This record gives sequence, structure tokens and C-alpha cells, in this order.
Amino acid sequence: FVQRTEWSLQLMTQRALEAESNVEKLKQEIFILQGELESSKVENENLKAGQTTDLGAVKHNIDFALQNLHKIITSANWSIRQLASGAESLHFVAEVLKSTGKISEVEAEKE
Repeated sequence: FVQRTEWSLQLMTQRALEAESNVEKLKQEIFILQGELESSKVENENLKAGQTTDLGAVKHNIDFALQNLHKIITSANWSIRQLASGAESLHFVAEVLKSTGKISEVEAEKE
């Protein structure tokens, strides 16, 4: 039982670490896309101010940035849910181990 619990704990720890790594990668992607979005906003403001720029290219850039941003947000939300689920599982395993320790103490006292 303890070996199975330890294995589960290791597996959940690995999942949590992978989720944290994914979150960091997604944060970097979000940062890059936010920069692209800001660039597109500036370009849009320049258009409004009367400067000549290809309106089709601006719209394409904004649409592209928004699509990527939505994908990253969805992926980030999934990773955060996975991380939270892993944390809950680790908490459960800790409680099981704590209970197992108490049972062992009671059995030791009986002997």
C-alpha cells in the first residue's frame, strides 16, 4: 500500500512539475503575443491618425494575434486546472500518509 502511495505521489509530483513548466512557457508566449498585440494597436492608432499603412495587413495581424492569444489562454487555463488538480491529489496523499502513520502508531502501542 505504501509503495503504491509513494508511486502515486511521485507521479502526481511529476505532473505538477510538468504543469508548472507548461505554465511558464505559456506565460512567455502570452508576453510575446501581448507585444505583437500592442504593436498592432499602435499601427491601428497610426491608421486612425491618417498615416498610410495597409489596412488589410493590420487587420490580419490583429486577427492573428487574437487567435494565438485565445489559444494560449485556453492552454494556460488547462495547465492551471491540471496544476490545481495535482495539488489536490498531493494533499489527499499527504492525508492518507498521515492517517497511515497514526494507524501504525496505534498498532505499535498495542504491541
